[in-house]
Amino acid sequence: MTHPFDNADHVPGPPSRERRPVKKPVKKRRGRIALIAVAAVVVLVAVVAGGYLFNLARTFDSGTSKIDQAFPDESTRPQKTGTAMNILVMGSDSRGATEADAEGGAPTNQRADTLMLMHIPADRKNIYTMSIMRDLWVDIPGHGEAKINSALALGGTPLMVQTIESIFHQRIDHVAMIDFEGFKGLTDALGGVTVNLKLPFTSTALPGQSFAPGQHTFDGTQALAFVRERHAYADGDYQRVRNQQEFLRAIIKKSIAGQTLSNPITINNMVGAVSPFVTVDKTLDSGAVAGLALQLKDIRAQNTVMFTLPTNGIGTSADGQSIVLTNPEAISAISAAMASDTLGDYVTANKFENGN
Repeated sequence: MTHPFDNADHVPGPPSRERRPVKKPVKKRRGRIALIAVAAVVVLVAVVAGGYLFNLARTFDSGTSKIDQAFPDESTRPQKTGTAMNILVMGSDSRGATEADAEGGAPTNQRADTLMLMHIPADRKNIYTMSIMRDLWVDIPGHGEAKINSALALGGTPLMVQTIESIFHQRIDHVAMIDFEGFKGLTDALGGVTVNLKLPFTSTALPGQSFAPGQHTFDGTQALAFVRERHAYADGDYQRVRNQQEFLRAIIKKSIAGQTLSNPITINNMVGAVSPFVTVDKTLDSGAVAGLALQLKDIRAQNTVMFTLPTNGIGTSADGQSIVLTNPEAISAISAAMASDTLGDYVTANKFENGN
């Protein structure tokens, strides 16, 4: 793809470190989902090609925080096969505590409220993002059965990676976490994002505000309320995950629209708005982001597919917790598809194109 602005001199460079704002104290409710990590790390930066690509990569690199110890001991990990890429994205309720955990791999009181596993095939022609229910009842290595989101609390980022790898028997190449404030800033940097609501809801976060079915253009505050909402729906977290996927599709569609890609200031603002709120493993630096961007330069909204890992519904654990039951057949089939780089065939066969 040739971009009309192929001269880096026409684009604002990364903000100087002297002008970066001082971080405010972390709020407890920050960053409950990894939605924008997906968009910022792989889609929003990756689809931007042209002469100023590396300028944007440097903005991303200087703005993001790095996880020094993101992965478990090598002896516990599956071997890398092929050139497909797997990225684990997650969000927790406090970026500051998550960073401390990430650096030392120690247990914390943080839980990953949302998990997404992104799979990019070897041909780089599609991006598949699978949401994993946070209450999925699984075996946490060394700790027995528990909700999958507790892995972060029990052993930090390395244990979360080890848990995902042990379930799907696939190696995780990169890890990204997001603070919710970046999501709000990204939405506003785009001038709002339009979503087609399939179900009405009365917002818990915005008292007195209700949204009818149909198209709505959300600003950052409304978008946060939408993707956080679960109490308004009969199936709670399941609908919240569907809403997150729907909003991500809307973000991607607007981010790679012609009027966005042809405006270097908007793009620079997007990357600048979200990168200070993203934490990534130390190998996902500007060089890696720029390289992936070139590989994904032809990706369009129709090439991004989002779906939820099939489950066997809800149940109750022996100690009385409300849990989501695993679907071993689905996990086995997805694991095999990822191993053979045929996840697209699995997605098509199961009619997941619309995020179901």
